[in-house]
Amino acid sequence: MQLTAELSLYPLSEDYIRIVLAFIDRLEQCEELTIRRNAMSTQISGEATQVMQVIQAALTKSFEEFGKQVLTAKFIPGEFSLDAAE
Repeated sequence: MQLTAELSLYPLSEDYIRIVLAFIDRLEQCEELTIRRNAMSTQISGEATQVMQVIQAALTKSFEEFGKQVLTAKFIPGEFSLDAAE
């Protein structure tokens, strides 16, 4: 099953930009997934199990490296992007 997740990370730190970019960079290491960045969120699309595994691994590493953060996520079956709505 294909899945798209829309993610927004909110580090509880003044150095939030560096932390968010590090999180997105970890997501982008998986070349099998489609990653789209925009000003408000990051979309990650691909096979559902792989999407969830990549999010879990990136978030765990981010927690270990940077401490407390809040991740909001929306999930929709299939491949979706903001581009398709235009």
